Amino acid sequence: MTATQAPLAGFSPAVPRRRRSYRRLWTGAGALTFALVVWQIAALVIGDTVTLPTVTETARTFIEYITKPYPEVQGKTLLEDALISTGRILAGFLLGTSAGLLLGAAMAGVRVIRELADPIIGVMRPLPPIAFIPLLVVWFGIGETSKIALIFFGVLPIVTVATLGALDAVPADLLNASRSLGASSVHTMLHVRLRAAVPAVITGMRIAMGGAWTAIIAAEMIAATGGVGYLILQAGNYLQTPLIFSGIAEIAVLGFAFDGLLRLLLRLADPTAR
Repeated sequence: MTATQAPLAGFSPAVPRRRRSYRRLWTGAGALTFALVVWQIAALVIGDTVTLPTVTETARTFIEYITKPYPEVQGKTLLEDALISTGRILAGFLLGTSAGLLLGAAMAGVRVIRELADPIIGVMRPLPPIAFIPLLVVWFGIGETSKIALIFFGVLPIVTVATLGALDAVPADLLNASRSLGASSVHTMLHVRLRAAVPAVITGMRIAMGGAWTAIIAAEMIAATGGVGYLILQAGNYLQTPLIFSGIAEIAVLGFAFDGLLRLLLRLADPTAR
C-alpha cells in the first residue's frame, strides 16, 4: 500500500458521523429546552393555571398522577392509562401492518389483485379513521375490539400504499438479475423486491403510527373507560388543565418512543441511514 493509499492515522469514517449524531442530539435538546422556557414564561405572564399551567406545575401533576388514579373513584393512574393505550396501539398497528404488507406485496406481484384492490384502497385512504368510530361502536361495542379495528382500518391503507410504491420503485435490472440466476417469482419477491423496499415501507409505517395515535386518542375520548384519551377528556370536564397537559406529554413521549424504535429498525435495515 502506497502512502497515498494508506488511511490517515487516527481517522475513522465513523467519527464525523458520530459527531453529527451528537450535534443533532444537542440541537434537539436545545430546541426542546427553548420551547419549555417559552412555555414557562408565557404561563407566568398569563398567571392563570386553568388557561395555561406552568411547566413546573405540569411536571408536579404528572409525577403525582403516575401512581394516583384520576378520577379517584373509578379512574386509573397515568401509567395504567398509558399501558392501556399502548396495548391497543400495538395490537391494531401490528395487525394493520401485517395485512398491509401482504396486500401490498400481492398487489405488486399479481395484476388481477391490484386491479381489484386498488380502487378500494383508493377510496379508503382519504377517509379519516375517526369517522368510523360510531359505526364500530355499533358493531363491536365500546370494548377493545372496536378500538383495535379502528387502528387496523387506519393503518392498513397507508402501509399498503407504502409497500406497493416501494416495490414498484425497485429497479427492473435488479429483478432481471435475480431471475437470470434462476430465482423464481416468489423467491425474487421475498428476497429481492421486499428487501430492497424495506426502507420505504418502514417510512410508511412511521406515518401510519402517527395516524394510529390520533385515532386511538379520539376513540378513547368518545367511547372508552380507560386510556390516555379518556383521562384527558375527564380532566377537561373538571378544568384540570395541568393534568390535560400531563396526558398530552405522555402521548408525546410514547409517540416519540415508538417512532424511535421504527427509526432504529430503519437504521438496521438500511445501511445508508446509519
